[in-house]
Amino acid sequence: MNSTAALTTPAFNVDALRQDFPILSRAVRGKPLVYLDNAATSQKPTQVIETISRYYSEYNSNIHRGVHSLSEEATSAYEAAREKCQSFINASSDKEIIFVKGTTEAINLVANTYGRANIKAGDEIIVSWMEHHSNIVPWQMLCEQNGAVLKVIPINDAGELIMDEYRKLLSSKTKLVAVGHISNALGSINPIKEIIDLAHQHDAVVVIDGAQATPHTSIDVQSLDCDFYAFSSHKLFGPTGVGVLYGKQALLEAMPPYQGGGDMIKMVTFEKTMYNELPHKFEAGTPNIAGVIGLGAAIDYVSEIGLDAIATYEHELLEYATEAALTIDGLRLIGTARNKASILSFVMDKVHPHDLGTILDHNGIAIRTGHHCAMPVMDRFEIPATARASFAFYNTKHEIDVLIEGIENAKKVFC
Repeated sequence: MNSTAALTTPAFNVDALRQDFPILSRAVRGKPLVYLDNAATSQKPTQVIETISRYYSEYNSNIHRGVHSLSEEATSAYEAAREKCQSFINASSDKEIIFVKGTTEAINLVANTYGRANIKAGDEIIVSWMEHHSNIVPWQMLCEQNGAVLKVIPINDAGELIMDEYRKLLSSKTKLVAVGHISNALGSINPIKEIIDLAHQHDAVVVIDGAQATPHTSIDVQSLDCDFYAFSSHKLFGPTGVGVLYGKQALLEAMPPYQGGGDMIKMVTFEKTMYNELPHKFEAGTPNIAGVIGLGAAIDYVSEIGLDAIATYEHELLEYATEAALTIDGLRLIGTARNKASILSFVMDKVHPHDLGTILDHNGIAIRTGHHCAMPVMDRFEIPATARASFAFYNTKHEIDVLIEGIENAKKVFC
């Protein structure tokens, strides 16, 4: 492969962008780091790191409760991040943006508030076969508690949802549909607008796991008309321990609180507690203030680059990597959907994914190996695990060449 071939996106300067990420200049085991584990977590630009450092060094304080200057500055920065999140996904109000620990907590919040209040025995919840465990287990737990039934949309050999089967699953019993926007294990981009519209024809509420989507594509929750949308900061070049739950305001207002404590209340007596207004009703206790402010900086950073430009460049990387991988004898791609994000999952004849990952690590190459918290996907393809290379806008064709060479060298060891 010719890694020096010019990309067709002339305005996208990946070399300049890489300079914003300090970790990309380090060595691992004496080799330049090739970081291809972005679906697990992305690296953080200097702009985000400095924003977090500035909070702690200049205006560290608790929010919403103090009248002193530091508290007012921290509150202003925290709520500005909420407005950035609102704009980022085009929510109609900042009251619809709930800060949580991540996508997992966001889904659990919906399951334990909306779900417990509205899903009854005999009702049906639909998920897909390609879901991350965090979009399966909370619904299983709810079904066990409330007597509801979990239904599963099957996938084909390419790793695409079988939409005709989805249509058959929908009925008057369907009360909630929970699907991922993009599969973390396969890279498949699901037709969520169609999924949402079909569910709404049956008056079902739709929860979208957007953890893998927000770093790679523009999101418009009003256009999608989803009822809930969840995503994580750490996959969006922001800090860990922070995420966002979007919910339609009417639904959030009708839902009971998720946790009790400070800031989610208006008034407390031993006889009665009055809950706070949105979004604070769902944000009990001192939040990850620095993390939320850091997420705001990450959104600023990504927005300046432009998600359309990011998507175009990453698609070129995926095409380049796919073409190169298919030249390797004994390599089989897992997930060949026609509409894919920048994730390349594969297995190798006679080489276990964990062994491959270990050998690649000795060459400074970081990939993910295992079931990727998507065991049903592995069962569907009758494999124990895959090796997964996942790309971000700071990756290069040269890094893909290094990956391909590393796989070829690993083959020589085992074959």
